[in-house]
Amino acid sequence: MDFRKSQDALDLTGEWSYAFSLEPLAAEPKSAGGLEACGLTVRPCRVPGNFELDLQASGLIEDPFHGTNISQVRQFEAAHIWYFRRFTAEPKPDCDAELLFGGLDCFADVYLDGQLVGSTENMLVEHAFPVGRVLREENELLVHIRPAVEEAKRYDYPPLLGAQDLNHEGLYVRKAPHMFGWDIMPRAVSAGIWRPVKLRFLSRERLESVFLETTHIAGDGSYAQLFLRYRARTQGTAADCYEVELTGECDGSRFSQRRAISFGIGHLGFAVSRPKLWWPKGRGEQNLYHVEARLIKNGDEVDAVAFTHGIRTIALDRTSVTGPAGEGDFCFRVNGERVFVKGTNWVPADAFHSRDVSRIPQMLEMADNLGCNMIRCWGGNVYEDDLFYEICDQRGIMIWQDFAMACAIYPQDDQFCRQLEAEARTVARRLRQHPCIALWAGDNECDQAYSWFGRQLDPNTNRLTREVLPRVLREEDPGRPYLPSSPYIDPAAFKAGQTYLPENHLWGPRDYYKSAYYRESLCHFASEIGYHGCPSPESVARFISPEKLWPYQDNEEWIAHATTYSYRIELMAKQIRELFGVVPDNLDDFAFASQASQAEAKKFFIELFRSSKWRRTGIIWWNLIDGWPQFSDAVVDYYFSRKLAYDFIKRSQQSLCLVLKEPENWGQAVAACNDTRDDVEVAYAIRDIGTGAAVAEGRGVASADHVTVLGRVPFSMGEKRFYVIEWRTDSGTGRNHYLAGNPPFDLEQYRRWLEKAGMLPER
Repeated sequence: MDFRKSQDALDLTGEWSYAFSLEPLAAEPKSAGGLEACGLTVRPCRVPGNFELDLQASGLIEDPFHGTNISQVRQFEAAHIWYFRRFTAEPKPDCDAELLFGGLDCFADVYLDGQLVGSTENMLVEHAFPVGRVLREENELLVHIRPAVEEAKRYDYPPLLGAQDLNHEGLYVRKAPHMFGWDIMPRAVSAGIWRPVKLRFLSRERLESVFLETTHIAGDGSYAQLFLRYRARTQGTAADCYEVELTGECDGSRFSQRRAISFGIGHLGFAVSRPKLWWPKGRGEQNLYHVEARLIKNGDEVDAVAFTHGIRTIALDRTSVTGPAGEGDFCFRVNGERVFVKGTNWVPADAFHSRDVSRIPQMLEMADNLGCNMIRCWGGNVYEDDLFYEICDQRGIMIWQDFAMACAIYPQDDQFCRQLEAEARTVARRLRQHPCIALWAGDNECDQAYSWFGRQLDPNTNRLTREVLPRVLREEDPGRPYLPSSPYIDPAAFKAGQTYLPENHLWGPRDYYKSAYYRESLCHFASEIGYHGCPSPESVARFISPEKLWPYQDNEEWIAHATTYSYRIELMAKQIRELFGVVPDNLDDFAFASQASQAEAKKFFIELFRSSKWRRTGIIWWNLIDGWPQFSDAVVDYYFSRKLAYDFIKRSQQSLCLVLKEPENWGQAVAACNDTRDDVEVAYAIRDIGTGAAVAEGRGVASADHVTVLGRVPFSMGEKRFYVIEWRTDSGTGRNHYLAGNPPFDLEQYRRWLEKAGMLPER
């Protein structure tokens, strides 16, 4: 996210070549000539890329996203792969030259002109290798990637460790956990140079790191306290005078500081009068200061780093447990104000991560359009490209950032702890300048995993999330909240039981979406909750063979695209039957019925949480979009085709939304959920779309940041109705709906209700 004036870089992405062998070679090739001498076939490829995509482009496998083709990639898991290219560079003797790999997957040796310049064993972080002593005018760069599944065999696996059946190989290997196979992603272990490569030249005297942090904002907004921490590399003598200068500007608000450097590491604290604050979406402007930090030597600038800074504070109010009366908390505060969270979980943008960055802008445009003010970056994934966080800074979308561990009991030995520490330090330094980062979380569901594998172990013995990560974050980013796991089971919660967690993942039996499991859950904050929805028939036809489109039962291609978790196909059918009483006998009706059950469920979950604000403080539903074509909980399929739930969620997440609360005493409350800072005068009308009859109308004031009951409508358990709720304020109009009565509903009647209400979108 920063621009360094002293940096001159040569882009090494684009056309490369590759070769592979399914067996280890007797001698290690260190050049392209060595590959040819070994009899390997050399083929063209592109970087960034992934091995499977290279194989597909070479005609060696068919599209892995179609039919059961994903199974083809397993035969290449043990491959040794070599990538190489030649390039011309003009050496710069007065600069430090280094090769920077944004992402190498995973166990790799890097050779420049036949000399080993570095090795890697982590795909999740960038790697920089100094090459000044090796670099020439004409160069050959070669990367040998060893198979991760073979490297995984080198480790010991003591009985303490635990993982899902497909995931044991990933316990010691620092790759995205999903790549070994997950219930939402296929097994595609992969390899490759998956992010850009560059040769960069850095000034010998430079700012090696800068971190600007907001430490305090006055309650009346009159000033903010900022703190700059820097590390400078200097080579002068005692007679030289070095200074650091910091300037920032945002829409007329400015600050400027300059101070002499007595040592290469230092800090600079200062106040900004009447600062322009950064706020999450829906709470205010996303003000970003354009900042420059400069290194001055004897009055002349020798280096400068430019970046953006959002002046804001963030805190998490959290208790260990909660109870039936709501005697607990899990609530984010931004700039001292409570913020109700409406968000989505972010899973891999693509099964092959070299394609992630091309998909991120459209994905985030959808999250923004849906009114999401938070995205939870799930721990089975990679750490996203800088572009992801920059867009979220600009849109006011807060980020809950998991570290890349999920659903397992990971190694506890010293070597693994050191490896995770280095990874976490790199990630924290790369991302900590972004105001969108609201929370670091140690992992996904690893605390829960301590009770999954035949034992009931205390997760508070986990060194990784109780010792390693908090120590790194305390040193690198001390002002941001940290949650050891999601859900987090601290000592008090371990004693009380998971029913009483203030933040939880609500999956349970996945039965009728209004069952007691959902309605009576005690948590204040749901960071995972979802419901299945079939992609459109048009999308299904893009990844299922024509002869396998229907029926879904015992269909190997449907099972492959449930990532071999065949129960998930039948789960869609069961959820359809729960709402509509029957399962359609054709794909068109099946897909519509599945999308309808998903849409009603996700709408209900969001409105259940919103209508009980502040007893409940946020919901992060699962999930926005698929990373490969599949049958899943996503509300947008891999091809960016929106399911019915997309529009339902968009209406349910309006800043001001009128909803009908669940029946009580023969009636339902008409509730105005207002997430803005202002009281809003509202006029509303509710009608039965089936009969056209008016059910209720009225006026009232929706209190700021509150839920206000504006009226009531009668309710009868035996009647099935479709209510349209419409409202008007000085700033515009809004619509929502409510499906009244108990299932089963008639599928065709439901479709007619949607059509009549104008809520059946054309795709």
